[in-house]
Amino acid sequence: MLPKDENSLIEFFEKTVTKHGDKAAYNCLGQTVSFNDIDVLSSQFASYLVNECNLEKGDRVAIQLPNLIQYPIVAWGIIRAGLIVVNTNPLYTERELLHQFKDAGVVALVVLSDFLPLIEKVAPKTEIEHIIATNAIDMLNTQPLPDSSCKNIISLHEALSLGKKSTLPNIACELDDIVVLQYTGGTTGLSKGVMLTHGNLIGSATIITASFGLDLSFPETCIAPMPLYHIYGFNINITSGFKNGILSILIPNARDTDSLINVMKNNRFTSFYGVNTLFVSLLQHPEFNNIDFSNTNKVVAGGAPLVDEIAIEWKERTGCEIYEGYGLSETTAAATVNTLSSRELGTVGRALECTEIKIVDAEGEEVKTGERGELVMRGPQVMVGYWQQPDATKAVLDPDGWLRTGDIAIKQANEHIRIVDRINDMILISGFNVFPTEIENVVYSFPGIVECAVVGKPDDRTGEAVQLFVVTDDSTITKEKIVEYCRSQMAAYKVPKYIVFKDELPKSNVGKILRRELRT
Repeated sequence: MLPKDENSLIEFFEKTVTKHGDKAAYNCLGQTVSFNDIDVLSSQFASYLVNECNLEKGDRVAIQLPNLIQYPIVAWGIIRAGLIVVNTNPLYTERELLHQFKDAGVVALVVLSDFLPLIEKVAPKTEIEHIIATNAIDMLNTQPLPDSSCKNIISLHEALSLGKKSTLPNIACELDDIVVLQYTGGTTGLSKGVMLTHGNLIGSATIITASFGLDLSFPETCIAPMPLYHIYGFNINITSGFKNGILSILIPNARDTDSLINVMKNNRFTSFYGVNTLFVSLLQHPEFNNIDFSNTNKVVAGGAPLVDEIAIEWKERTGCEIYEGYGLSETTAAATVNTLSSRELGTVGRALECTEIKIVDAEGEEVKTGERGELVMRGPQVMVGYWQQPDATKAVLDPDGWLRTGDIAIKQANEHIRIVDRINDMILISGFNVFPTEIENVVYSFPGIVECAVVGKPDDRTGEAVQLFVVTDDSTITKEKIVEYCRSQMAAYKVPKYIVFKDELPKSNVGKILRRELRT
């Protein structure tokens, strides 16, 4: 089922551009560029990297940008130059940047000019030799390069101009060549570089298209708030969406709900991809009901668990179902998904095409249908390992290609997968395993709860106890009311012993609630 005539993402790109040509590919800040535009500009950038920077196949180039048209231009330029994309969170601190740049051995960096003061501190401590800076509105109105103490700095506009003067040589890449280093969130320590190959990206794009049954008989427009530096956004809007000729309307800052709502009101979009917290913020916005969803046939949730009550409210107010999926950086964002033909609320759907899934016990033996265990999987989208970390790779990836996900799951009789929790988030209370997600789902069903998160808290009597953090829009809600409600819904040992009211919960830049920051 996987394409046999694409030996690399370079061939994947060339076929896509030939097929879609003058069709609109990306829109941002009022500007639209075509597939042909991306072809020309990414070729110029690739030529600059090869001919002016003298970078060689396999060198690492970091991208530190929000969702702007510049992102697909430089990403495809890096790929077409035979180099490796290192996706970098624009909001990383000096410590986080230093770790990632040094760990990956980054030699060139594309960065938003706003971040240059931080890069001035970081770059001298790394192997970075070339810095390409761009202003957010450069593609509309080229801005001068700001003063900077960084060495070998150039504007993206200048880089493209230099690349235009030379010819990009033919560069041969193979399916097994690494093309992206996708750094994990670092929930269990320093972040690791997930090595994704040309084959991983092509495989993921292909099976997503096949499994979800995209209807390409009419122009598709996707609102794209998920960060392109995250594997979720990268997969949907740089590779798989690009492959299918979709117009991606890039949202530079998804936390600016007013701007996002405005974009949604002014575009008849067919698809929308987000995380649970993004759906919550949209539903709470006073202008949400003024969005036209009549043309929308795909709303997909991933990146974090979808709360049933949110999915139900979304359906009631928009007429659209939310289709929850599941994946990791290690699986190129793709593993399972609910589809138009098979959807079950509370599950993450069935395994994607060409993907095998098992639920196993601590000894690695497959458990019976309906029983809890660790989800393991293999398929064309599974990483080849962690960058320069053979021991960490061996711990999660066996010689047969089975990946240990670290997620506790149940496979139902209908093959749908239900994610129970993360192994590392499990709470042990007097010998009983307690899963935070189960408690959170109960609390979310209590009227007036906007967000919640559960973690384990050390307890002298039981080893651990349940600590609940809640955000509410109802001032009459008390700890006693929450406890009373929880007692009516679950066993006593699962009822929160400690309850903390918060104005907001800590989140990652893709909107995933960070339980680790709530632990004391």
